[in-house]
Amino acid sequence: MKKTFLLLATALLAISASVAQTPDPNQEAKLLALIKDVQTQQAQLAENQAKIEEKLAAVSESVRTARIYSKRGK
Repeated sequence: MKKTFLLLATALLAISASVAQTPDPNQEAKLLALIKDVQTQQAQLAENQAKIEEKLAAVSESVRTARIYSKRGK
């Protein structure tokens, strides 16, 4: 999350520097669209991370249960 924020801040700084050099009315709209796109991607990443953690917890529980049953059989 920190990396994406740093990337976004760097992109914002670079774009704002280029805007100062060459005024273009569409640059602000493009920047806002890019920011919204990055925010959407961050939300998707957070959702995917939550799903991964949920699946990992389920697999860990299955492994734990399998170990318990395998010890009972000996």
